[in-house]
This record gives sequence, C-alpha cells and structure tokens, in this order.
Amino acid sequence: MSEEQTCDLIIVGLGPGAESLATGAAEAGLRVVAVEKHLTGGECPYYGCVPSKMMVRAADLLAEGRRIDGLAGEATITASWEPVARRIREEATTDWDDQVAVDRLTDAGVTFARGQGRLTGERTVAVQGPDGATSTWRAERGVVLNPGTRPAQLPIPGLDSTPYWTNREAVQATSVPASLLVIGGGPIGAEMTQVFARFGARTTVLEAGPRILGPEEPEASALLTDVLAHEGVRVMSGVSIAEVGYLDGTFSVAVEESGGRRETLHADQLLVAAGRTPNLDDLGLETVGLDPTARTLAVDERLRVLGADGPVEGLWAIGDVTGQGAFTHVAMYQQAIALRSVLGEGGAAAQYRAVPHTTFTDPEVAGVGLTEQRAREAGLTVRVGLVEDLGSRGWLHGGAGQGLVKVVEDADRGVLVGASVVGPAAGEVLGFLAVAVHAEVPVATLREMIYAYPTFHRAIESALADLDDDG
Repeated sequence: MSEEQTCDLIIVGLGPGAESLATGAAEAGLRVVAVEKHLTGGECPYYGCVPSKMMVRAADLLAEGRRIDGLAGEATITASWEPVARRIREEATTDWDDQVAVDRLTDAGVTFARGQGRLTGERTVAVQGPDGATSTWRAERGVVLNPGTRPAQLPIPGLDSTPYWTNREAVQATSVPASLLVIGGGPIGAEMTQVFARFGARTTVLEAGPRILGPEEPEASALLTDVLAHEGVRVMSGVSIAEVGYLDGTFSVAVEESGGRRETLHADQLLVAAGRTPNLDDLGLETVGLDPTARTLAVDERLRVLGADGPVEGLWAIGDVTGQGAFTHVAMYQQAIALRSVLGEGGAAAQYRAVPHTTFTDPEVAGVGLTEQRAREAGLTVRVGLVEDLGSRGWLHGGAGQGLVKVVEDADRGVLVGASVVGPAAGEVLGFLAVAVHAEVPVATLREMIYAYPTFHRAIESALADLDDDG
C-alpha cells in the first residue's frame, strides 16, 4: 500500500451530482480527489436517462408517423433500429467511454482516481485501482458519497443462468428481438416495453404488483395500461415468476397469476427491469459506525450522513442512496446544498415536498408531491380534483391526445400537496403544478389565474374546479 496522501475533499462515486460537486469544489479552491470505478457520469448518461430517451424519441416518431392517416394524409412507416443504436453509441455514450467526462474534471483541477473507493475510517478512503494497487487518501474537509445503484438481481430460479437483459444491455441493443418479455412495470419497464413494441417486438410486461407504475395515481396507471393494450402489448399484473429457463435461443418464463393459474410464456429476449440495488455494500461503512447492509443513508437537511448519535464527522451523501428519489435532478439539487455545507456556507436547506418526476411513455406520466393515498396516510384532510381528459387541446391533438390531470389538496391549509398529469408533454405541464406545490400557492389564487386556450395545461383549471370536500 502506498503512503497516505492528503487533500481537502474526496468524492466516491461520480454520478451527475457528484461530478458537478467535484467541479464546484475545485473551482472554490479545494484540493479534490474524485473516485469512480466504472463510468464517470454514472448510470444516467450511459445506461439511463440519455440513451433511453433517445430510444423513446425514436419510438414516438414511429407512433406519430402511424397517426398521419386520418389526420394529415397517408404514410407508410418502416421502422429501423440501426439509427437508434448508432445515435446512442456515437452521440450519447461515445461507445461507453467516459474520457470526455474525466477530462472535464481534470481540466477543472480535480484529481481523478479510477478504482473502487472504500472508507477506512473518518475522512479516509482507500482506492483499489484496476491493476489491484491501492492508494490511500485523507481529506481535511471530508468525504462525499455518491455510489448510485445497479440493476437488482432477482432471486428467481433459473434466471442467473440465462442471458437476460437489464436496462444496461437494452440500451446497447443492436437489433430488436421478435418477441420480448419484460419483468417489471415501473418507469424503466414501461418505457422499454413501449419502445420495443413500437419497433415491432411482440411484448408482454409482467408486474408483481396490482398494476404497472404502482406508486403513481391509479387513474394514471389505468390510462397507460389501456394505451399499451391498444398498441398490442400484453400487460399482466399481480403475477409471480416461478422459474426462468433458456434453451436454443428462447426464454421461457413460468408465471403464476393471483388466482393460482400458471402459464409458461416464451420469447426471444427477456428484460428484467424490477428494482435497483444501492451500491453501499462495498464502501466500508462499518469503519465509520454505519450499517454496511443498509439500503439508504440517512442524511440531514445539509446532506450530512447521520449515525446513531447524529451527523458523522466529515461525511456527506447525495443521490439515490439518500432515499429521496432515484432521479438525476434530485442528485443535482442535493449537490449544491452539500457543496455549500462542505464549504461552510449557508443557504437554503434541502426540502422534498415537491420532487417532480416523469415517466417518458407516450402519453407521459408525471407527478409531484403526494398522491391521494399518501396524503390520506399522512393524516391530511384531503380534497381531490380530477379531470380525465385534456379538454379542447386533447381533442385537437388527435388520437394521441388522451390524458388526465389530478390535484390533491390539503383542505385545512387550502394548498396543493400533490398533482399528477398524464398526456403529451405531461412533464412540461407538471412544471406549473410543481411550483404550486413547492411554493404552497393557495388554491384560491390558482383558481383566479387565466389559463391560455387551447393548451394542455388548461386542464389544470378544470381539475381545480373539480375539487370537492371528500376528506
């Protein structure tokens, strides 16, 4: 082991938030060491947000082309995966090479270390490089953890001995399988299901819960389920997977439905998109008094990691492992707060009452704050407003104009605590509602506003008008 080296700040794991934090700390004059064992930038630019949205964009274009008939003339659409794969490889990921991102860090004055970083005690990290050599760093200010997550390994008999896809293999696909089974109906599973179905794969999605997109409002889940069924996707909810097999290029999945009926499904490819595992199991958390088997790290409003007796000295965490939502935008929000904390500066503390999120299916499914169920579980006096169409703009949009807006009010305070939007550009429409939830704008004020016609967001006015006292 080499002699211990010193710096001001060590960052372990370089997702988008940590990359930005490292740059900001270096620009503030700190000596920063940034450690990453895989790809600098994390899951988002290489296997998540960026390449998957290129896939979504391409699939949406196909769907729009197929809607020309009856609205704008006639069209013949021929799908090709080749430009999608090429764009992901060349434009999004540079063939899954992170040198550009590493160069950004080093150009900003950050010392980059490739390898597995592990805590060895307070403010100390050992980095084991690809060649097995270990270097040890001690930070005067402390350590920021941003280890992210990886696709969960499901304990399904037979699964591990098959060449199944996770989201990582799916975005690297060079062709579309003739048939596809998707285990998991969350955001990743829903997006990938629709993408490959629109490119011609006969697709079935298998969800253990009672419905796909389970954490969303049930009305949103139901609408998307209907859309997928209309596009030829088979959606099976409330099922368990008894066994997975693979023989002669074909997957077999034994499915048990809630009523006890068992069916064996076959497909050319299997995609497992059911859950993520936090990368906390090899970080040396036990050396600073933390549980190495934990699934999240408790943090305070300044992103300081909390132990049994309060903040752990010189230790911060951001991103997925803080349990505030596995979203790039949450990590980016947190990094700014953590950086101020590291630098000893003030500023607003973290708050999460208005975390927005969007599933980029067609229609998009977006939400912010609490769902109706979670608001009731929190003991609030709840009023709900729901409009299950997008008004004139939805009708004008044509066959893809279906959608809804649902708002959840804390009736005692007269403010929105949550909202959901389904429809074209739902993630953009949600911005209005995210401001309302975050700023706690009185519902009375929202009702007094002028809503432009004909827009998708005008449906918000109708949802507000539908608020009734059912608390």
